[in-house]
Amino acid sequence: MYPLLADGLVNIVQAKYLLPLVLGTLAGVVGGALPGVTITMTIIVVLPFTFGLDPLQGLAAMTGVYVGGSAGGLVTAVLLGLPGTPSAIATTFDGHTMAKKGEPGRALWIGVWASFFGGLLGGLFLIGATGPLAKFALQFGPWEFFSLFVLALSMVAGLVEASLLKGLVAGAMGLIVTVLGNDPVMGQERLTLGIPFLKGGIDFLPVLIGVFAFAQIMGEIERRGVHALSADVNRSVSLAVSHAKVIWEVLSRPFQLLWCSFVGVLIGVLPAIGGSAASMMAYDQAKKFSRRPEAFGTGTPEGIVASEASNNANVGGSLVTIMAFGIPGDAVTAVMLGALTIHGIQSGPLFISQNAQLAYGMFAAYLLAHPIMVLILALGARWMLRAVTVPKAALFPIVLVLCVIGAYALNNTMANVYVLLAFGVLGYLMVKFGFPLAPFILGVILGDQIEINLVRSIMTDADLWLFVTRPISGALLAASVLSLAAAIWQHRRMRKRAAANADF
Repeated sequence: MYPLLADGLVNIVQAKYLLPLVLGTLAGVVGGALPGVTITMTIIVVLPFTFGLDPLQGLAAMTGVYVGGSAGGLVTAVLLGLPGTPSAIATTFDGHTMAKKGEPGRALWIGVWASFFGGLLGGLFLIGATGPLAKFALQFGPWEFFSLFVLALSMVAGLVEASLLKGLVAGAMGLIVTVLGNDPVMGQERLTLGIPFLKGGIDFLPVLIGVFAFAQIMGEIERRGVHALSADVNRSVSLAVSHAKVIWEVLSRPFQLLWCSFVGVLIGVLPAIGGSAASMMAYDQAKKFSRRPEAFGTGTPEGIVASEASNNANVGGSLVTIMAFGIPGDAVTAVMLGALTIHGIQSGPLFISQNAQLAYGMFAAYLLAHPIMVLILALGARWMLRAVTVPKAALFPIVLVLCVIGAYALNNTMANVYVLLAFGVLGYLMVKFGFPLAPFILGVILGDQIEINLVRSIMTDADLWLFVTRPISGALLAASVLSLAAAIWQHRRMRKRAAANADF
């Protein structure tokens, strides 16, 4: 294995492979940093340029887009409070808060170095454990996937700060969104209200953009007023940091870094979940293990490390599903699977044995993309500085236009723009009345997969006890109960602490 990896690294540093990797990583960082563009849209734009390249050149470029985009999403998440990608949602909770406290450089570089180390840990784990992970994931049937999604949804309770009830209501609202449209078995319309474009359901991207971007912008305008939005132009903002101190902040939490990277890899290996759920789950795990859970959401480095380490490690996990199983783990790897097919390469269990040079070349491209990503972000720091010093009165309309373009370009239909506006208003009202956004988004991410796998399992065997008696499924359901119990205990502990502090 190691000689093959060494050969892959020697091969990938050749100019003909290195240049596509650098350009792909640059495109990923830029695309990931722009709210509404996303990694998926970026890799779709890059795909046609890879048709004339050899397979490794094309896959190196797309691997760079994937890695760069996963890290690039933190730029606007930290500096503007608008996640550039779904996987950067959890980064906004502490990253943007830290930036507003006057430490944008520290927040940004904690995220960058956490992405770097998390991605490398995910890659090393992936390369060394491809076989065992493949065997484990192949044991999952619809019962196990249903239970896994229930486990992820049970973590909603750990993502709320003030009211547990409001958090659960927000999660339920997210689940309702996934029910809109036709049911997955009989094709019967549900909750469409006679609106034609609701018959096909609602895409996740316009919901995400509307809930986060629109709500963030409208909330900022309401808090500060339109005229005050131009006051930031002269504000002195510096992204300069001591990288040694920032790296130590990340590495001084070895258990959190390793565990959140493991969560990212594991979720990445299991198809159809994605980096957004992985970062949410890792954030929840970090909060549960923390000695100071009440600090989460107030600008603690732990929250940034958890989110960014997991979402970059998730990339490595997603790559193994396409290389070992021939199954796209998410929309980005679906595009990469299409690129393999175009080049006449069959992915699946025999992919690594029959295409060892290409497979280890992809591993090498994945590892090398991380230092390239750090270098690109370091050189682009001055442009990031401009992003936070541009008057928000000028910046917010540009962001909204990009969001609308991103929503429209998803299916080239105005329906997604209407969805964006509707959920923008909903997100604004949720924030105004104290309903957390994270459980809502998690419900939207997982709802359709919970329903589909429940239907598949019942159609395969109507015995509901299989959810409990199948070992993996039963263990995941037990973990769901424990997660909910731990969240309730944590909320009670936080309320007792708050009451004790109020007495003094």
